[in-house]
Amino acid sequence: MFPFDVILFDVGGVLLTNGWDHRGRMAVLNRFHLDVEAFEARHAEPNDAWERGAISADAYLDATVFYEERSFTRAEFLAAICEQSQALPHGALGILSELAASNKCRVGALNNEAREPNEYRFDRFGLRRYFEFAFSSCYLGLRKPGQEIFCRALDILGAPPERVLFIDDRAENVAGAASTGMRTIQFCDADALRTELARLDVMQGQAR
Repeated sequence: MFPFDVILFDVGGVLLTNGWDHRGRMAVLNRFHLDVEAFEARHAEPNDAWERGAISADAYLDATVFYEERSFTRAEFLAAICEQSQALPHGALGILSELAASNKCRVGALNNEAREPNEYRFDRFGLRRYFEFAFSSCYLGLRKPGQEIFCRALDILGAPPERVLFIDDRAENVAGAASTGMRTIQFCDADALRTELARLDVMQGQAR
């Protein structure tokens, strides 16, 4: 018997880069010659709301960038945000592909992401061909590491928590999932993940 009914992947830090993390923000702010300190002072609260789908991309940008006149447009800035997304070196895209192709369990995403970057990432990297469902913060109105998002996912899946495996690179998110009874793996790199999945009898352990 396969050990899990469902395997859920985080996206940023496991499959792709964390597109709008500190490094991504620095690259975009420098490109548009914006004051980093001023931006960071405004970023946290509207970013939380944007990732929960509580505000639009325009509202986020108005709060962080377009509170004064700029020489560039919202569309240009949002495109630059999305362009920070790249396949993660030594990430788990190959493992995701193998698991989805095996048809041994259902595979999905459970991630924190604002709607526009999330949909860009899913489309640009073809993630929808692998995921049967997406428990993204922008769709559920909840964010990791809060226990509520994991409970909501379990309710929708209708699966016992011990039959669900969650993979994430952040310890606090792994702890949030584990608090609901989900099985968890903290992602480091693809080789280590494959070894852990082999230990759990999910897949072969050899690196590919």
